[in-house]
Amino acid sequence: MTFWSGKRVLITGHTGFKGSWLSLWLRHLGATVTGYSLDPPTETNLFSLAKVAERVTSIKGDIRDEQQLVALLKSFQPEIVFHMAAQSLVRKSYDDPIRTFDTNVMGTVHVLNALRVAECLKVVINVTSDKCYENKEWPWEYRENDPFGGYDPYSSSKACAEIVTAAFRRSFFSTKGVHLASVRAGNVIGGGDWAEDRLVPDIIRACIAQRQPTIRNPNSIRPWQHVLEPLEGYMILAEALWNLGEPYAEGWNFGPNDENVLTVREMTHSILELWGTGAGLSYNKAKQPHEANMLRLDSSKARLRLGWRPKLNLITTLEWTVDAYKRHYDGQDISAVVMEQIQAYENIRG
Repeated sequence: MTFWSGKRVLITGHTGFKGSWLSLWLRHLGATVTGYSLDPPTETNLFSLAKVAERVTSIKGDIRDEQQLVALLKSFQPEIVFHMAAQSLVRKSYDDPIRTFDTNVMGTVHVLNALRVAECLKVVINVTSDKCYENKEWPWEYRENDPFGGYDPYSSSKACAEIVTAAFRRSFFSTKGVHLASVRAGNVIGGGDWAEDRLVPDIIRACIAQRQPTIRNPNSIRPWQHVLEPLEGYMILAEALWNLGEPYAEGWNFGPNDENVLTVREMTHSILELWGTGAGLSYNKAKQPHEANMLRLDSSKARLRLGWRPKLNLITTLEWTVDAYKRHYDGQDISAVVMEQIQAYENIRG
């Protein structure tokens, strides 16, 4: 990916799990990266452990602070922007719907509006979610032309962010040669995620504490994928937007292969087996807020038009994830583990 050498890239939400992986990868590829974000959401986090702030220019700020954003854009003059900052948890959105909508909808409005002053800007990618689609609980995969919706505040906020993106694309960016796209991935996993109330981190915490993990919705079906899979898709799309422009300025799915679509119960058992624990699992039988039961993405457009496709099968996805956590808890430098996996991923032929 020699394309990235010397490119000026801004990442909002670079202190998060996906943002940290993307920051490290882009720096590895030679990009000049500036990150803009609040502090990491958990005390233990990849951003701090991997010393991301030593590799990129890291600026603490709220995406709803448009004045600070404009000042940053005028000084840094990014060429490519990945907007990843968000409130990203479904259950938290039930507890704090106002902040969820404020961050995910108005935060996106503030970011996109501020970007209008960036004179060197050519490409913007807004990272939303597979949950932006109106979930009908059907067995078919959701395509980019399916309607947006959302039962819970988080899903609804991401659907709103998609509508905001389309409005800014048509009203402002397409007329000035800036190419704006949105991207939706599946349930992303990998080493370094310690988010609260998320399946894989919850399982790892249980393993470390030598107790049974507790799961809420064992029969829910999700598209699981390693974090590197969609990130590569985002980068391939950014290059296509740079070189080919407006025909690629639209929504894109980057989901896993069918074999990576598992129930929560199957996923939990697979991770426990790889971890090597004999512990079973327990079920939280308390009444839970509504979450989608079945969710799958159709990524055929990305395969056909971008040449992108997942590289990692299910067992490799799980092995890389568990291995990264194990090596961290064995005292190894997780940034070295991340870079090792990035380089291994780059060496796999698509």
